[in-house]
Amino acid sequence: MSVKELQAFNFRNLSTAKVNFHSKLNFFIGGNGSGKSSLLESLFYLGHGKSFRSTNVNSLINTSSDNFVVTVKTDSDNQLGIQRSQSGEIKIKINGVKHNKLSDLAKNVAIQVVTPESFKLFFGGPKERRKFIDLGLFHVKHSFPSDWKTFNRILKQRNACLKNKVAGDQYSYWTEEFCQLSESIAQERSAYIEGLREELLVWLKLFLPTIEDDITIQYLQGWHSKKELREVLIVNKQREYEKGYSLFGAHKFDVRFLLNNLTLEQRLSRGQQKLFLLALTFAQTKLIEQGKRVKPILLIDDVGAELDINSRSIIANINNHLDCQTMITAIDRVALEPIIPDNDNYKMFHVKHGHISAMSK
Repeated sequence: MSVKELQAFNFRNLSTAKVNFHSKLNFFIGGNGSGKSSLLESLFYLGHGKSFRSTNVNSLINTSSDNFVVTVKTDSDNQLGIQRSQSGEIKIKINGVKHNKLSDLAKNVAIQVVTPESFKLFFGGPKERRKFIDLGLFHVKHSFPSDWKTFNRILKQRNACLKNKVAGDQYSYWTEEFCQLSESIAQERSAYIEGLREELLVWLKLFLPTIEDDITIQYLQGWHSKKELREVLIVNKQREYEKGYSLFGAHKFDVRFLLNNLTLEQRLSRGQQKLFLLALTFAQTKLIEQGKRVKPILLIDDVGAELDINSRSIIANINNHLDCQTMITAIDRVALEPIIPDNDNYKMFHVKHGHISAMSK
Protein backbone atom coordinates (compact mmCIF):
# COMPACT_ATOMS: atom_id res chain seq x y z
CA MET A 1 0.00 0.00 0.00
CA SER A 2 1.08 3.56 -0.71
CA VAL A 3 -0.62 6.74 0.43
CA LYS A 4 -2.04 8.72 -2.46
CA GLU A 5 -3.42 11.62 -0.44
CA LEU A 6 -3.15 12.85 3.15
CA GLN A 7 -5.23 15.45 4.92
CA ALA A 8 -4.33 16.69 8.40
CA PHE A 9 -6.44 19.14 10.38
CA ASN A 10 -5.15 20.82 13.54
CA PHE A 11 -2.28 18.37 13.92
CA ARG A 12 0.40 20.46 15.64
CA ASN A 13 0.95 23.46 13.33
CA LEU A 14 -0.73 21.76 10.35
CA SER A 15 -4.03 23.58 10.70
CA THR A 16 -5.19 22.47 7.25
CA ALA A 17 -2.79 20.37 5.20
CA LYS A 18 -3.49 18.38 2.06
CA VAL A 19 -0.76 16.52 0.19
CA ASN A 20 -0.88 14.37 -2.93
CA PHE A 21 2.12 12.06 -2.73
CA HIS A 22 4.24 10.28 -5.28
CA SER A 23 3.80 6.53 -4.99
CA LYS A 24 7.55 6.01 -4.51
CA LEU A 25 9.67 8.96 -3.37
CA ASN A 26 8.73 12.25 -1.70
CA PHE A 27 10.96 15.04 -0.38
CA PHE A 28 9.97 17.78 2.08
CA ILE A 29 12.12 20.88 2.60
CA GLY A 30 11.63 23.39 5.39
CA GLY A 31 13.29 25.12 8.29
CA ASN A 32 13.06 24.09 11.93
CA GLY A 33 9.49 24.35 13.17
CA SER A 34 8.07 24.60 9.66
CA GLY A 35 5.89 21.51 10.03
CA LYS A 36 7.78 18.92 7.95
CA SER A 37 8.36 16.62 10.93
CA SER A 38 4.71 17.13 11.95
CA LEU A 39 3.68 15.82 8.54
CA LEU A 40 5.65 12.60 9.07
CA GLU A 41 4.35 12.43 12.62
CA SER A 42 0.73 12.59 11.43
CA LEU A 43 1.33 9.60 9.14
CA PHE A 44 3.07 7.75 11.96
CA TYR A 45 0.17 8.43 14.32
CA LEU A 46 -2.27 6.99 11.81
CA GLY A 47 -0.26 3.77 11.66
CA HIS A 48 0.66 3.48 15.35
CA GLY A 49 -1.89 5.44 17.35
CA LYS A 50 0.93 7.38 19.01
CA SER A 51 3.65 9.90 18.29
CA PHE A 52 7.35 9.22 17.75
CA ARG A 53 8.14 12.59 19.34
CA SER A 54 6.00 12.93 22.46
CA THR A 55 4.01 10.87 24.94
CA ASN A 56 1.75 13.87 25.59
CA VAL A 57 -0.99 13.31 23.01
CA ASN A 58 -2.66 16.66 23.72
CA SER A 59 0.50 18.40 22.55
CA LEU A 60 -0.29 17.09 19.06
CA ILE A 61 -3.51 19.10 18.95
CA ASN A 62 -3.25 22.62 17.53
CA THR A 63 -3.74 25.20 20.29
CA SER A 64 -6.65 26.71 18.36
CA SER A 65 -8.65 23.46 18.43
CA ASP A 66 -9.81 20.72 20.80
CA ASN A 67 -9.08 17.81 18.41
CA PHE A 68 -7.08 16.77 15.38
CA VAL A 69 -8.03 14.67 12.37
CA VAL A 70 -5.73 12.72 10.04
CA THR A 71 -7.09 10.91 6.98
CA VAL A 72 -5.44 9.20 4.04
CA LYS A 73 -6.54 7.74 0.74
CA THR A 74 -4.48 4.79 -0.47
CA ASP A 75 -3.49 3.79 -3.98
CA SER A 76 -6.36 1.28 -3.91
CA ASP A 77 -8.78 4.08 -2.92
CA ASN A 78 -9.27 2.86 0.64
CA GLN A 79 -9.86 5.66 3.11
CA LEU A 80 -8.44 5.54 6.64
CA GLY A 81 -8.95 8.17 9.31
CA ILE A 82 -8.43 8.92 12.97
CA GLN A 83 -9.64 11.73 15.21
CA ARG A 84 -8.33 12.44 18.69
CA SER A 85 -9.79 14.98 21.12
CA GLN A 86 -8.39 16.76 24.18
CA SER A 87 -10.62 14.55 26.34
CA GLY A 88 -8.90 11.44 24.96
CA GLU A 89 -11.79 10.28 22.77
CA ILE A 90 -10.62 8.45 19.65
CA LYS A 91 -12.68 7.92 16.51
CA ILE A 92 -11.45 5.53 13.82
CA LYS A 93 -12.95 5.03 10.38
CA ILE A 94 -11.98 2.67 7.58
CA ASN A 95 -13.87 3.28 4.34
CA GLY A 96 -16.52 5.15 6.28
CA VAL A 97 -17.09 2.33 8.78
CA LYS A 98 -16.41 3.00 12.46
CA HIS A 99 -13.82 0.83 14.23
CA ASN A 100 -12.81 0.62 17.86
CA LYS A 101 -9.27 -0.73 17.73
CA LEU A 102 -6.09 1.05 16.72
CA SER A 103 -4.82 -2.33 15.54
CA ASP A 104 -7.48 -2.27 12.81
CA LEU A 105 -5.73 0.76 11.34
CA ALA A 106 -2.27 -0.73 11.87
CA LYS A 107 -3.20 -3.77 9.78
CA ASN A 108 -3.67 -1.42 6.82
CA VAL A 109 -0.63 0.83 7.33
CA ALA A 110 2.93 -0.36 8.03
CA ILE A 111 4.97 2.70 8.97
CA GLN A 112 8.72 2.48 9.56
CA VAL A 113 10.57 5.57 10.76
CA VAL A 114 14.10 6.90 11.26
CA THR A 115 14.18 10.16 13.21
CA PRO A 116 16.43 11.81 15.82
CA GLU A 117 14.19 10.03 18.35
CA SER A 118 15.17 6.63 16.91
CA PHE A 119 18.32 6.68 19.03
CA LYS A 120 16.03 5.55 21.87
CA LEU A 121 16.59 2.10 20.40
CA PHE A 122 20.03 2.28 22.02
CA PHE A 123 19.40 4.43 25.08
CA GLY A 124 15.69 3.89 25.83
CA GLY A 125 16.08 0.49 27.45
CA PRO A 126 14.56 -2.91 26.54
CA LYS A 127 11.06 -1.42 26.12
CA GLU A 128 12.07 0.50 22.99
CA ARG A 129 13.74 -2.55 21.44
CA ARG A 130 10.73 -4.74 22.24
CA LYS A 131 8.45 -2.28 20.47
CA PHE A 132 10.67 -2.26 17.39
CA ILE A 133 10.85 -6.05 17.07
CA ASP A 134 7.17 -6.63 17.82
CA LEU A 135 6.16 -4.03 15.23
CA GLY A 136 7.94 -6.08 12.59
CA LEU A 137 6.40 -9.31 13.87
CA PHE A 138 2.94 -7.71 13.82
CA HIS A 139 3.19 -7.31 10.03
CA VAL A 140 5.28 -10.37 9.16
CA LYS A 141 3.82 -13.12 11.39
CA HIS A 142 0.09 -12.70 10.95
CA SER A 143 -0.80 -14.86 13.96
CA PHE A 144 1.38 -12.79 16.28
CA PRO A 145 -1.13 -10.01 17.12
CA SER A 146 -3.67 -12.56 18.34
CA ASP A 147 -1.04 -14.56 20.24
CA TRP A 148 0.30 -11.43 21.92
CA LYS A 149 -3.17 -10.26 22.92
CA THR A 150 -3.90 -13.67 24.47
CA PHE A 151 -0.54 -13.67 26.22
CA ASN A 152 -1.19 -10.30 27.85
CA ARG A 153 -4.54 -11.52 29.12
CA ILE A 154 -2.87 -14.59 30.67
CA LEU A 155 -0.05 -12.45 32.08
CA LYS A 156 -2.63 -10.21 33.77
CA GLN A 157 -4.32 -13.24 35.36
CA ARG A 158 -1.04 -14.72 36.55
CA ASN A 159 0.09 -11.39 37.98
CA ALA A 160 -3.19 -11.14 39.87
CA CYS A 161 -2.47 -14.54 41.42
CA LEU A 162 0.99 -13.40 42.48
CA LYS A 163 -0.18 -10.05 43.81
CA ASN A 164 -3.00 -11.60 45.83
CA LYS A 165 -0.88 -14.56 46.99
CA VAL A 166 -3.21 -17.05 45.27
CA ALA A 167 -1.82 -20.60 45.15
CA GLY A 168 -3.21 -24.04 44.30
CA ASP A 169 -5.03 -24.95 41.09
CA GLN A 170 -5.67 -21.38 39.97
CA TYR A 171 -2.01 -20.44 40.13
CA SER A 172 -0.99 -23.71 38.45
CA TYR A 173 -3.47 -23.24 35.59
CA TRP A 174 -2.41 -19.69 34.70
CA THR A 175 1.27 -20.55 35.10
CA GLU A 176 0.96 -23.48 32.69
CA GLU A 177 -0.89 -21.32 30.13
CA PHE A 178 1.71 -18.61 30.63
CA CYS A 179 4.61 -21.02 30.03
CA GLN A 180 3.12 -22.56 26.91
CA LEU A 181 2.41 -19.25 25.21
CA SER A 182 5.70 -17.67 26.36
CA GLU A 183 7.62 -20.50 24.69
CA SER A 184 5.54 -20.27 21.52
CA ILE A 185 6.04 -16.50 21.24
CA ALA A 186 9.75 -16.86 22.01
CA GLN A 187 10.06 -19.24 19.05
CA GLU A 188 8.24 -16.79 16.78
CA ARG A 189 10.53 -13.97 17.86
CA SER A 190 13.63 -16.10 17.49
CA ALA A 191 12.70 -17.01 13.91
CA TYR A 192 11.92 -13.39 13.10
CA ILE A 193 15.21 -12.11 14.54
CA GLU A 194 17.12 -14.73 12.55
CA GLY A 195 15.50 -13.37 9.38
CA LEU A 196 16.30 -9.84 10.52
CA ARG A 197 19.97 -10.81 11.04
CA GLU A 198 20.23 -12.12 7.48
CA GLU A 199 18.57 -9.08 5.93
CA LEU A 200 20.58 -6.69 8.10
CA LEU A 201 23.81 -8.05 6.62
CA VAL A 202 22.69 -6.87 3.18
CA TRP A 203 22.28 -3.30 4.43
CA LEU A 204 25.37 -3.26 6.63
CA LYS A 205 27.44 -4.04 3.52
CA LEU A 206 26.17 -0.74 2.11
CA PHE A 207 26.22 1.47 5.21
CA LEU A 208 28.99 0.06 7.45
CA PRO A 209 31.12 -2.23 5.24
CA THR A 210 34.26 -1.99 7.40
CA ILE A 211 32.59 -3.45 10.51
CA GLU A 212 29.66 -5.44 9.10
CA ASP A 213 31.14 -8.81 10.07
CA ASP A 214 31.66 -7.71 13.67
CA ILE A 215 28.08 -6.60 14.37
CA THR A 216 25.71 -9.14 15.91
CA ILE A 217 22.16 -9.26 17.28
CA GLN A 218 21.76 -11.06 20.58
CA TYR A 219 18.26 -12.31 21.41
CA LEU A 220 17.33 -12.68 25.10
CA GLN A 221 14.03 -14.53 25.29
CA GLY A 222 13.05 -13.41 28.79
CA TRP A 223 14.50 -16.28 30.82
CA HIS A 224 17.67 -18.41 30.82
CA SER A 225 18.12 -19.80 27.31
CA LYS A 226 19.32 -23.21 28.54
CA LYS A 227 16.43 -23.76 30.96
CA GLU A 228 12.72 -24.36 30.55
CA LEU A 229 10.55 -21.51 31.76
CA ARG A 230 8.67 -23.85 34.12
CA GLU A 231 11.94 -24.67 35.85
CA VAL A 232 12.87 -21.00 36.19
CA LEU A 233 9.46 -20.15 37.66
CA ILE A 234 9.66 -22.97 40.21
CA VAL A 235 13.05 -21.78 41.45
CA ASN A 236 11.84 -18.16 41.64
CA LYS A 237 8.31 -18.81 42.92
CA GLN A 238 8.79 -17.19 46.30
CA ARG A 239 10.57 -14.20 44.78
CA GLU A 240 7.69 -13.62 42.35
CA TYR A 241 5.15 -13.78 45.19
CA GLU A 242 7.16 -11.19 47.08
CA LYS A 243 7.32 -8.89 44.04
CA GLY A 244 3.70 -9.50 43.06
CA TYR A 245 4.29 -9.90 39.33
CA SER A 246 5.92 -12.20 36.75
CA LEU A 247 9.67 -11.70 36.63
CA PHE A 248 10.33 -14.00 33.66
CA GLY A 249 8.54 -14.79 30.42
CA ALA A 250 7.95 -13.56 26.87
CA HIS A 251 7.16 -10.03 28.11
CA LYS A 252 10.73 -9.68 29.40
CA PHE A 253 12.58 -10.37 26.15
CA ASP A 254 15.28 -8.05 24.83
CA VAL A 255 17.61 -7.72 21.86
CA ARG A 256 21.09 -6.29 22.04
CA PHE A 257 23.04 -4.90 19.13
CA LEU A 258 26.70 -5.66 19.67
CA LEU A 259 30.03 -4.83 18.08
CA ASN A 260 32.70 -7.28 19.24
CA ASN A 261 30.56 -8.11 22.29
CA LEU A 262 30.10 -4.48 23.38
CA THR A 263 26.90 -2.50 22.79
CA LEU A 264 26.95 -0.30 19.71
CA GLU A 265 26.52 2.92 21.67
CA GLN A 266 29.81 2.08 23.41
CA ARG A 267 31.69 1.51 20.16
CA LEU A 268 30.13 3.61 17.39
CA SER A 269 30.14 7.33 16.78
CA ARG A 270 26.83 9.17 16.58
CA GLY A 271 27.06 9.15 12.78
CA GLN A 272 27.77 5.42 12.69
CA GLN A 273 24.84 4.80 15.03
CA LYS A 274 22.59 6.66 12.57
CA LEU A 275 23.87 4.46 9.74
CA PHE A 276 23.15 1.33 11.79
CA LEU A 277 19.62 2.58 12.54
CA LEU A 278 19.06 3.13 8.82
CA ALA A 279 20.37 -0.36 8.00
CA LEU A 280 18.24 -1.96 10.72
CA THR A 281 15.09 -0.07 9.71
CA PHE A 282 15.58 -0.86 6.03
CA ALA A 283 16.10 -4.54 6.93
CA GLN A 284 12.82 -4.62 8.86
CA THR A 285 11.07 -2.73 6.06
CA LYS A 286 12.22 -5.44 3.64
CA LEU A 287 10.85 -8.20 5.89
CA ILE A 288 7.49 -6.39 6.12
CA GLU A 289 7.46 -6.06 2.34
CA GLN A 290 8.08 -9.81 2.02
CA GLY A 291 5.24 -10.48 4.48
CA LYS A 292 2.89 -9.20 1.75
CA ARG A 293 0.08 -8.03 4.01
CA VAL A 294 0.76 -4.37 3.26
CA LYS A 295 3.48 -2.48 1.42
CA PRO A 296 5.52 -0.51 4.00
CA ILE A 297 5.92 3.24 4.13
CA LEU A 298 9.34 4.54 5.16
CA LEU A 299 9.76 7.90 6.92
CA ILE A 300 13.22 9.52 7.26
CA ASP A 301 13.26 12.78 9.20
CA ASP A 302 16.09 15.32 8.88
CA VAL A 303 18.19 13.21 6.55
CA GLY A 304 21.12 15.63 6.61
CA ALA A 305 21.72 15.30 10.35
CA GLU A 306 24.79 13.20 11.22
CA LEU A 307 25.10 11.77 7.70
CA ASP A 308 27.84 12.65 5.25
CA ILE A 309 27.39 12.93 1.48
CA ASN A 310 28.48 9.34 0.84
CA SER A 311 25.94 8.01 3.35
CA ARG A 312 23.17 10.07 1.80
CA SER A 313 24.16 8.82 -1.65
CA ILE A 314 23.50 5.26 -0.46
CA ILE A 315 19.97 6.27 0.53
CA ALA A 316 19.42 7.36 -3.09
CA ASN A 317 19.23 3.68 -3.99
CA ILE A 318 16.52 2.80 -1.44
CA ASN A 319 13.88 2.18 -4.04
CA ASN A 320 16.21 -0.10 -6.00
CA HIS A 321 16.21 -2.43 -2.99
CA LEU A 322 12.83 -1.81 -1.37
CA ASP A 323 9.31 -1.87 -2.74
CA CYS A 324 7.99 0.86 -0.49
CA GLN A 325 6.87 4.47 -0.44
CA THR A 326 9.44 6.82 1.09
CA MET A 327 9.07 10.26 2.70
CA ILE A 328 12.27 12.21 3.42
CA THR A 329 12.64 15.60 5.12
CA ALA A 330 15.57 18.01 5.13
CA ILE A 331 16.38 21.56 6.11
CA ASP A 332 17.29 22.58 2.55
CA ARG A 333 17.75 21.22 -0.95
CA VAL A 334 21.53 21.00 -0.53
CA ALA A 335 21.09 18.20 2.05
CA LEU A 336 18.97 16.31 -0.48
CA GLU A 337 21.19 16.70 -3.54
CA PRO A 338 22.99 13.33 -3.10
CA ILE A 339 19.61 11.60 -2.83
CA ILE A 340 17.53 13.19 -5.59
CA PRO A 341 17.31 10.76 -8.53
CA ASP A 342 18.24 11.75 -12.08
CA ASN A 343 14.79 10.81 -13.35
CA ASP A 344 11.45 12.45 -12.54
CA ASN A 345 10.23 9.55 -10.41
CA TYR A 346 9.64 11.66 -7.28
CA LYS A 347 7.85 14.72 -5.87
CA MET A 348 9.28 17.60 -3.88
CA PHE A 349 7.44 19.88 -1.44
CA HIS A 350 8.20 23.03 0.51
CA VAL A 351 6.92 23.36 4.07
CA LYS A 352 6.59 26.74 5.81
CA HIS A 353 4.47 27.74 8.81
CA GLY A 354 2.46 24.52 8.49
CA HIS A 355 1.64 25.07 4.82
CA ILE A 356 2.79 22.47 2.29
CA SER A 357 3.21 23.31 -1.39
CA ALA A 358 4.56 21.36 -4.35
CA MET A 359 7.89 22.52 -5.80
CA SER A 360 9.16 22.35 -9.34
CA LYS A 361 11.97 19.85 -9.88
